Amino acid sequence: MQLLAVGLNHTTAPLSLREKVAFSPDQIGQAVVAARSWFGREASQHAAAGFNTDVEAAILSTCNRTEMYAASHVANPIDATAHFLADFHKLPYSELRHHLYTLPQDNAVRHAFRVASGLDSMVLGEPQILGQMKDAVRQADAAGGLGTYLHQLFQRTFAVAKEVRSTTEIGAHSVSMAAAAVRLSQRIFDKISEQHVLFIGAGEMIELCATHFAAQNPKSITIANRTLERGEALAHRFNGKAIRLAELPHCLAQFDIIISCTASSLPIIGLGMVERAVKARRHRPIFMVDLAVPRDIETEVSALDDVFLYTVDDLGNVVQTGMENRQAAVAQAEAIIETRVQSFMHWVDGRIVVPVIQDLHENSEAMRLLELERARKMLARGDDVEAVLEALSKGLTAKFLHGPQQALHQASGDERARLAALLPQLFRTKR
Repeated sequence: MQLLAVGLNHTTAPLSLREKVAFSPDQIGQAVVAARSWFGREASQHAAAGFNTDVEAAILSTCNRTEMYAASHVANPIDATAHFLADFHKLPYSELRHHLYTLPQDNAVRHAFRVASGLDSMVLGEPQILGQMKDAVRQADAAGGLGTYLHQLFQRTFAVAKEVRSTTEIGAHSVSMAAAAVRLSQRIFDKISEQHVLFIGAGEMIELCATHFAAQNPKSITIANRTLERGEALAHRFNGKAIRLAELPHCLAQFDIIISCTASSLPIIGLGMVERAVKARRHRPIFMVDLAVPRDIETEVSALDDVFLYTVDDLGNVVQTGMENRQAAVAQAEAIIETRVQSFMHWVDGRIVVPVIQDLHENSEAMRLLELERARKMLARGDDVEAVLEALSKGLTAKFLHGPQQALHQASGDERARLAALLPQLFRTKR
């Protein structure tokens, strides 16, 4: 069984491609089932060789990455995954292939540990990724994607992330996307306290952004959400109001700062809507941040005068501030991760011999039952108990040694020498 982590992220693929291969929350379960089926067909060629062709799979999809974690016997995992992603999202295979990374075995484990610990994020040390990974694991489990290997991998992943965050200062100097959005808006507006702020969506990222902007005491805070009740619950926390998404075309011009992050597969704010808002505002500037993947705001909006549109990738340079303060924490975190990777791979190596051990137990049990039945028959016909016990012990010993003795007789040269050196270790007993 081979462990794999295959995917693309903010360092290997542009936003324009990441949004094409992103999975919405309601697609994850279906995608896990489809991936297991896809990998299962790829791995079926191993069935004749006696390999277990069961496939484990989990999919992590965020604004910065789409990754598949799998345990399988796929011969060429990167091609198999690229073809799966291309097929699922109806994209050309050639468009994906060179943007993907494939990480087998210990590299896959190391990658999972680093991702959950925030070491592979655009915002170094950011905590949201751990919750996103836990959600991905719950969805994979519900879809039947977790087996022995991935279940153990993710349990250890979460333990490592907790250890890293509790014993290092990896997140102490982190500049979040929300804080970066505030900083960028201050380049456009001297005082946020004089601006009207609109948040589109009601998820964790919007909640973080609202918290940061609320600290600047804007004139008003409005939450636009598909479900009004959820929007109202969030708006109440910040003394704001909530509106439905359907109201946006009529009121967009009221807002100076717009932050959007939803799970919509299609843009919510189009070019025409923003053009009308700019005209109604008489060309007063609008600051917009689109943190969604796929994007909530049409890319053409960025070409409009008086509109300052930033995407999740545009915030990348801002969040790198304070990097020098985190290098010591990074080194400490990497050391923890490396130790835990070795521990997990030791467990994986141990799993390889499990079928052998099971086979030994089954064969030994069959021998025991056979000799026990023979002894019972001897006792039933009245044989002496001591003689029956003697026969039982000799019978068990003979059957147990038959295989090793036969292997020695049939071997020759170096193979016989290796067996001769190994067998005394295997049959050494404690005295």
